[in-house]
Amino acid sequence: MRRRFGRDVVERWYKNPIITLENVPFPCNTVFNAGATKFGDEYILLMRVEDLAGRSVLALARSDDGYHFSVDPVPAMEPSKEEPYRSYERRGIEDPRITYLEGTYYIMYTAYSRYGARLALAKTSDFKNFERIGLISQPENKDGCLFPRKINGRYVRLDRPFGGGTGNMWVSYSDDLLHWGDSEVVMTTRAGFWDSDRIGACAPPIETEHGWLEIYHGVKNTAAGPLYRMGAVLLDLENPAKVLCRSAVPILTPREYYERVGDVGNVVFSCGAILEDEGRLRIYYGAADTCICLGFANVEDLIDRCRLGPNGDEPE
Repeated sequence: MRRRFGRDVVERWYKNPIITLENVPFPCNTVFNAGATKFGDEYILLMRVEDLAGRSVLALARSDDGYHFSVDPVPAMEPSKEEPYRSYERRGIEDPRITYLEGTYYIMYTAYSRYGARLALAKTSDFKNFERIGLISQPENKDGCLFPRKINGRYVRLDRPFGGGTGNMWVSYSDDLLHWGDSEVVMTTRAGFWDSDRIGACAPPIETEHGWLEIYHGVKNTAAGPLYRMGAVLLDLENPAKVLCRSAVPILTPREYYERVGDVGNVVFSCGAILEDEGRLRIYYGAADTCICLGFANVEDLIDRCRLGPNGDEPE
């Protein structure tokens, strides 16, 4: 039996976008790229908000239903005024991913300065008070996210060091969340495909019986500029450097006006997803670096997309 998917596996919410700058109670230019989690019965988004000067801060939005959000009156985290963070966050803090691990909510984000981009880690237990833990990579490195459990007794993260003009996905290991190493390439860009120029993690990996499901972004440079789309990959549960299968076609492509037009056009980019009952996944994503949107997908459909050929057909 042959099976086909439509253009996008991810189904957009019909009232997108769910958050724009009009919903932010302090002056800003844009709001996008939000980490996402459940905190009790509350849906939490930790959003990247670009202020009027062009620097990014992190702001909290809260919701009872996951659709309608209220944004806190002041940013949750701003570039630090204390060393050693001050020197490396002067140009902003960006793209947070939230992982619940061992009773704590960890936030891996990008610290940006004249020295480049590097990964940093913070934590919270109440989404009121946030504590920085450390600067945990050298520049240039972005798109970091923690796995939600230890693997073989060690903490694990995905990241995207940018060297030699390429951006590929790597996995790194740590015994204490501060010192990272034993890094391995997970997967690389694919010439001629939708993810031919650079790739990176989106939301933290989701554990399934088939493997770690990771939603990732891929970029293809076009005559009109970069085109950001989202795909999926399945990684081995005990060796996350091993790719089991990877989507040949995207799960989400910029098609709607709010995804095509904005500060950075033709972008869909997620930092957070929430798994709900019956394998339904809420995917919160930034659109055109200008607003936040919501999409839905079934985990099994995403895994099937990983296994299918380039035309959406089952491989022969």
